Amino acid sequence: MGLKLLSGKDKLKPSKNSWDWLGSGIYFWEQNPTRALDYAVDCANDRQYFNGKIETPFIIGAIIQLGNCLNLVEAGSSEIVKQSYKGLKRWISEEGGKMPRNKRSNRALDCAVIEYVHYTNNKAQIQQYDTVRSAFQEGNRLYAGSNFTERLHLEICVRTESMIKGYFLPLPIEKYNPYYKKFFIKKASKNPIKKG
Repeated sequence: MGLKLLSGKDKLKPSKNSWDWLGSGIYFWEQNPTRALDYAVDCANDRQYFNGKIETPFIIGAIIQLGNCLNLVEAGSSEIVKQSYKGLKRWISEEGGKMPRNKRSNRALDCAVIEYVHYTNNKAQIQQYDTVRSAFQEGNRLYAGSNFTERLHLEICVRTESMIKGYFLPLPIEKYNPYYKKFFIKKASKNPIKKG
């Protein structure tokens, strides 16, 4: 798929899973091809949940214009998310429903809160967000008491496809696409990650 994408013969499909923590859209690691490759290799080896199948890990880079961005690393955006949480909780309570919960790698609550931001903006005829951007703590802490984690990264969820201005192959190819034109040997997974 990667080469088809680069040649314009294919498109990335938005993810619409209940565990997509920044809501529905096309996900990217910001300036982090190494993390993207780690994820692709983990998926190919069944160590990371992926709603698809990866035979050969391959990564691409993208040129993204943030547009109208719900940027959760900027002051003020956290208030939008807090208010969305309160509104979602009130609405679900009125309907007699049950609030979604985050459980391990299933971030159903975060997804529902972000989707509620988009829902209320749409209902109030407020300009929709093209992208959502946030820091994400992942992996083990680097040392006792640390807030730094092994896989700390920034993610961008693109909701408006036209914000993706182009794709490229990150260089050096040997570092970021070591399986390009090579046979990938899948390693047996002892602990596959499951959602839920």
